[in-house]
Amino acid sequence: MNIHQKYILRSIELGKKGLGTTAPNPMVGCVIVHHEKIIGEGFTSPYGGPHAEVNAINSVENKSLLPEATLYVTLEPCSHYGKTPPCADLIIKHNIPAVVIGIKDPHDKVAGKGIEKLEAAGCKVTVRVLEDECRAHLKRFLTFQEQKRPYIILKWAETADGFIAPDPNLRKSNPEPFWITNPYSKQLVHQWRSQEQAILVGTNTVLEDNPKLNTRDWVGKNPIRVVLDRDLKIGSSFHVMDGSVKTLVLTQIEDKSKYLNGIDYEVIDFSKPVAKQICEVLYKHSITSLLVEGGSKTLQTFIDEGLWDEARIFEAEKFFENGIQAPRFIGKLLSEESILSDTLITYAHG
Repeated sequence: MNIHQKYILRSIELGKKGLGTTAPNPMVGCVIVHHEKIIGEGFTSPYGGPHAEVNAINSVENKSLLPEATLYVTLEPCSHYGKTPPCADLIIKHNIPAVVIGIKDPHDKVAGKGIEKLEAAGCKVTVRVLEDECRAHLKRFLTFQEQKRPYIILKWAETADGFIAPDPNLRKSNPEPFWITNPYSKQLVHQWRSQEQAILVGTNTVLEDNPKLNTRDWVGKNPIRVVLDRDLKIGSSFHVMDGSVKTLVLTQIEDKSKYLNGIDYEVIDFSKPVAKQICEVLYKHSITSLLVEGGSKTLQTFIDEGLWDEARIFEAEKFFENGIQAPRFIGKLLSEESILSDTLITYAHG
């Protein structure tokens, strides 16, 4: 590992501290080095706040060292005014002579313009250092920019005999959610919820389980709730309609008099590919990542349309013998780990 890789790796570590708070901005990390000593570090503030480069520069106690320093950053510094001024301008203002960048920013307002601005000011710019690692770290932002859709994570729990839910007849006598996994797996899912911008379920999951879809078992922000409700069957008594969390309902009903106050609605055509339309709506709402929690039909819709990036599957030791079968898919195995009695298996698409 060379010196540039060392400090870009540290920048990635710093960037991870922004997971779940920066969206729709990317979670960028930045390190400032003077004579092989780190003199400043920073990562992207929660959305609307300063970018990583600003925080790193502000953290430098002796700013007279900056004209002899090198700035390392996972993503190309911005060159445009958004919620904050351009980071490239700040780097130039402090006469930082060298900038090392993990990857170029594909955002159409940046896309090389930040690099051009730095070079025009006499800054030496090095690009594509640990590019693969930076792409993996910034996967949510990059998927949103390059594919015009959120990064999609499918999640479900299944029994040892391959069922995602018990026989529907059993639900009539016991409408409460039936937990397949143990409490530690459940808590991990709440951590995941805090890391993603939105969470999605179908109508049947709401009607049968009445989920809250929040992060009550983990410290962190609640994701935006996205609910498929073709015929507006879900009434105001359900948790997802309580207005406590921003909620977006996708329906075919255009009559706005049937919409609930405090809930956002978007009309889609359920006779056409649904997952594709969901992605289009979420892109319009600047949602960069989505956790799809069910049910089986909803999950299978994303799989069949090829619109998913990760699948996180809990396999438990329970047996149903009968019930709703887990989704069927083909993916590339990424990891497998034990969570007490459960096994968490993670796949990548393709």
